[in-house]
Amino acid sequence: MAEYELHCFGESGHSYKAALMLELSGCSWSPVFLDFFNGETRSVEFREINEMGEAPVLRHAARTGEVVLTQSGVILDYLSTITGKFAAGSAIERREVLRWILWDNHKMSSQVGVLRFMLNYLPEEKRSDDVIAYLRGRVSGAYQVLEQHLATEDWLVGDKPTIADFSCCSYLYYPEPFGFDREDWPNISAWLDRIAALDGWKAPYDLMPRKA
Repeated sequence: MAEYELHCFGESGHSYKAALMLELSGCSWSPVFLDFFNGETRSVEFREINEMGEAPVLRHAARTGEVVLTQSGVILDYLSTITGKFAAGSAIERREVLRWILWDNHKMSSQVGVLRFMLNYLPEEKRSDDVIAYLRGRVSGAYQVLEQHLATEDWLVGDKPTIADFSCCSYLYYPEPFGFDREDWPNISAWLDRIAALDGWKAPYDLMPRKA
């Protein structure tokens, strides 16, 4: 039996953050498919696991008892603490890691996730051109911040990959169109290549089950 279970679905960039960390850390883990597109995360049963009704959810069969965690940033922080992998090297760096994770969840992943959903999974007749244009602007602004930072740094914090990198990179590996062209962002593209070169890296759909 795997030590960790990740309740997730392949299309979820937030789930991919946790899945990638589990894989790169060499954890014994297994994915548990959440049928998001048929409403499983809105069900009473799932709300008993996560009152927020969101993916991912991590279950850890720890020696002291089962640990259940939600929110990708919390899961990343927990895994880096438990495994000692991809953690900050100092108290100052830890705050920097948290700064990037909070920025990502507020400024980038949240915007990219909604834009990607609207462009690829929402029926065309339900899409709003005004909302899509607004999100494109927000996403472009986030890319500019990331591109500028990576002009002088190989990693987001310090001289090695941390969970900050795994948080911010997640959606950028998905193949569906959502306004991200790597040719337009050479520093980001080189950073994504560095992450993908880490031993054990896998793409989202190679780590997690997706809808049929």
